[in-house]
Amino acid sequence: MEKDKLLKQLQDSEGEENILKAVKILDDVIKTQPAEEELYFMRAGFFYKLNRYGDAINDYYKVVELNPENKEAAGKIDIIHTILRYRNTDIYASPNTNMDPWLE
Repeated sequence: MEKDKLLKQLQDSEGEENILKAVKILDDVIKTQPAEEELYFMRAGFFYKLNRYGDAINDYYKVVELNPENKEAAGKIDIIHTILRYRNTDIYASPNTNMDPWLE
């Protein structure tokens, strides 16, 4: 299937089951076309929707590796880093306020 047609078909996938099917399709296509940044970008977006931030950030890094000029992927990486920093910071675990997310 042509890449653009496939991306258009998958872009509106909603619901966990449909997103997982789309990810599986993208996995198969990426195996045959490993240098297509759009495939990684779309798969990263699906992982992001599923809150699978580790998988999403890996795909966004792959996009930036393939195209260092892709500012959207770089921005998504920053967003995920921020999400993970806030999710993984326990402000009550340590009296050290240097990592206090409320002071940023």
